[in-house]
Amino acid sequence: MASSFVPDVWGWINNLSPITQWNTNFRSLCICTTTSTHPSMNLSVTKSSQRQNTYVSFSIYAYFNMPISLWTSSPIHLKTKTQPSLEEEDVLHLFFDIINSVLMYGPNKKSSLRFPAVQIIDEFRDVFNIAFLTLAFLICIYEAPNNLRRGCLDTLRIQLASSRSREASKLLVRILGSNLEEQWMRSLNLAVTNWILEFQASNHSFKTPSPLFSHAFSASGLWKVQLYCPIIAMSIDDPGTTTQDERLLFSLKYQQLEGVIQLAYKVIFRESWIDVVVTVDNIRCDVNPLVSETLMAERGYGSKEKHFPSRIALQLTPMLQSDVLSVSLSKSSDNPTHEVSLEKALEGSFDPPNSYFGFKVSATETVTMSMKPWKFEQSAYGDSATLNWFLHDAVKGREVFSSRPSKFELLQPRAWFRDRDSSASRPFTKQGGVIFAGDEYGESVKWKVCGRALGKKMEWEIKGWIWLTYWPNKQRTFYSETRRLEFRELLYLPLRK
Repeated sequence: MASSFVPDVWGWINNLSPITQWNTNFRSLCICTTTSTHPSMNLSVTKSSQRQNTYVSFSIYAYFNMPISLWTSSPIHLKTKTQPSLEEEDVLHLFFDIINSVLMYGPNKKSSLRFPAVQIIDEFRDVFNIAFLTLAFLICIYEAPNNLRRGCLDTLRIQLASSRSREASKLLVRILGSNLEEQWMRSLNLAVTNWILEFQASNHSFKTPSPLFSHAFSASGLWKVQLYCPIIAMSIDDPGTTTQDERLLFSLKYQQLEGVIQLAYKVIFRESWIDVVVTVDNIRCDVNPLVSETLMAERGYGSKEKHFPSRIALQLTPMLQSDVLSVSLSKSSDNPTHEVSLEKALEGSFDPPNSYFGFKVSATETVTMSMKPWKFEQSAYGDSATLNWFLHDAVKGREVFSSRPSKFELLQPRAWFRDRDSSASRPFTKQGGVIFAGDEYGESVKWKVCGRALGKKMEWEIKGWIWLTYWPNKQRTFYSETRRLEFRELLYLPLRK
């Protein structure tokens, strides 16, 4: 299978001439170049012999007047000196070496996780290439000389942002498994954060290579979407205030949004129609640090000074709507109970002699309403269903994502959003995230589909928006902001008995 990756590292390795026929001990491939007067970034493979052993190693290096080594793999020992080419286990050794090198750039440099067993199938070619491309991107950010970085980073950015790369990335994280996937994304988004901050410091504007990464799958009655985004790459909805507090900005910017959307679906076949029922299984949203706690404490105010989720919206849409008869929501609009008490009091007065009455009557009315911090709503537009979770200020009842507290409120030591990781009435988890599970938010949406759709594979679109808000947690500051991201995934549902 041909690859659209440029360069196709997998193809280059597998098309190397027999090792025993090399005239020199060195082969190289250009990864990217800038101009004729600037260096290029290359990949090389070198054959070495030591007593009875022969091994090869791969290197990424910058080449100008002389090569400058940027990364070297661990040696791959050949079985015999006459082994003509790399075998499958040798290529897998290089693949896991690349994976481990990427993880080493993340906050957790010591991992006890075992790498999964991998079979080399047709799709593995793109998986190998995207893993190598990611390593080259990180190497370029952290290790490359300045006169090489800008041009090559732009080339690598275009490659990483391509649709082929994004599909290959989804295959890669499925191979890695959830725990390694999380470490992989933290390594990548830490590099993206450092790159964005460097360009912001030099007053450059540019598009990030992958500000949001998401992938989805459908299996066993479950739709699942996993997403990651560095906080610094999210768009700012409300840029009303600024701060020059570098430690606060460090704590806020070196964080990553990690979200999981899990929706349970059920297909019920009726006599002349089909019911598709979708229920909330789990919505999880966390903001986690991209650097170690030690570095957070040294250069920032710790990882607890961070954004918190303030609104989450999901929109589910069947793409072939000619087969859809209706959409039904299971949750009514909230109709909260008001407790009304009327207090009356008579007050004596000493009004002037010409006053008509010699006393006054004053009546006061008190309205009490009980409300949870998170409000959940369903709505429909055409055949699309929208699920909305809104966080409200527990004191004044305002939507947090669309409002800004006063300076007086921000300084109040007992405000509800202060010490939000330790308060008994906190609307978040101990880690500062949120979980919406079926025990409280298990309402469903039902689509009635006509009988002629039986046997078809329905395409469904899941769009989502997540708002993150920062109000001071432990620090005394007037700074606040709200950021937002949007994601979109397609999933498929076969309507077969």
